[in-house]
Amino acid sequence: GYNPVIAVGFAYSTALAAVAPKYPETTFAIVDSVVDSANVGSLVFAAEQGSYLTGVIAATASKSGVIGFIGGMEIDLIKAFEAGYIEGAKSVNPDIKIESKYMGAAGDNTAWNVPEKAKTATDGMIANGADVIYAAAGGSGLGMFQSVKAAADGGATVWAIGVDSDQYTVPALAEYKDIILTSMLKRVDVAVYDVIKGAVDGAPLVGIQAFDLSKDGVGYSSSNSAVSEFSGAADAAAEKIKSGEVTVGTTVQ
Repeated sequence: GYNPVIAVGFAYSTALAAVAPKYPETTFAIVDSVVDSANVGSLVFAAEQGSYLTGVIAATASKSGVIGFIGGMEIDLIKAFEAGYIEGAKSVNPDIKIESKYMGAAGDNTAWNVPEKAKTATDGMIANGADVIYAAAGGSGLGMFQSVKAAADGGATVWAIGVDSDQYTVPALAEYKDIILTSMLKRVDVAVYDVIKGAVDGAPLVGIQAFDLSKDGVGYSSSNSAVSEFSGAADAAAEKIKSGEVTVGTTVQ
């Protein structure tokens, strides 16, 4: 009797593909995956565009010319984050060095929850000169924050960049907030609102629904005032993407 029904996360794609056709009068939606059914809205986000902006910020903020990326599972979804981040950084400094490390191969679900492994990887990046590190790694990202905070507490000037939500404002991460420069925002709230509104209005949002910068579907957070020094460059990049002057890829070149 519920309508709409929204599945949050690509892990629900198999289940939704089996269930949705059985309930044609119900509107379903899924976040971060595509399910081919007439009554399913597939909510996908241009993570590469938001990550491009964080790459611009990282390269503009970096003093060393070395930055890092911590990925969770090595799948196309996360590779798009990495690709955008690298492109954005290189648009500022073509010679910048980007170190990338994934916490697990495709199919390895532990990749999302190995903070100790992410901490070790980030420690290595910082030792190699990285002074801004971006993590798109689920629960593993905590290890990145721990590493950056330890380095900052030791006197290093180093920044972390969060993902999906504004991690600067997450209560559970309060002890790390001072080293979280910004976060790449994936505006699931915008997408879910549109799904609910469509159901209420009798115009269900079905098919592939892409949420990009032009739809306010991605962006970066500005809760930490420290990012204001770099926001001009990021905002200029956002306008170039919106106008079509810049097209961001989803695979690392």
